[in-house]
Amino acid sequence: MHQSMSSIDLTDHFLIAMPAMADPYFAKSLTYICEHNEQGALGVVINRPIDMNLLALFERLSLTLEDKERADAPIYFGGPVQTDRGFVLHKPSGQWQSTLRVRDAIGLTMSKDILEAVGRGEGPQRMLVTLGYAGWSAGQLEYELGQNAWLTVQAKDRIIFDLPADERLSAALGLLGVDLALLSEEAGHA
Repeated sequence: MHQSMSSIDLTDHFLIAMPAMADPYFAKSLTYICEHNEQGALGVVINRPIDMNLLALFERLSLTLEDKERADAPIYFGGPVQTDRGFVLHKPSGQWQSTLRVRDAIGLTMSKDILEAVGRGEGPQRMLVTLGYAGWSAGQLEYELGQNAWLTVQAKDRIIFDLPADERLSAALGLLGVDLALLSEEAGHA
């Protein structure tokens, strides 16, 4: 088997939408890839907060949130797949019923036990909650990369968990030494 695009693994990388990205789900998005292999890829968009906070989500799920400090934490649009389901991107990865371990440090959990723990004030130290996720079938992400739809860079935890949502995209571009304004400008003259 020759080395081709199919051998790249973008697990634990950021996908940065190029300015020409027309897909409304992904325009100006920063996506964190949690799994990427020959079957496809899975990730969550981490810079699109929706009009809902953690307290509202808990009320919708009939869960109690005792940890009032987290009540205002925003919920994010994670992608167009299963938008009625909550996904928790978190650190440390811990022991939950249904967790995709990205690295030893980070997990993406889709079981309710993690939210119940958060409600009791026992959840993971750092987390980001999305509704929905982004999925790519086998070879699809590689194809899109070949079409220059995305820039990619090794992810940094602090961008996911420490920065405000509206600073994450430019911070990720900064890892590549790229300025968002210049990138948009460039695309206008193609």
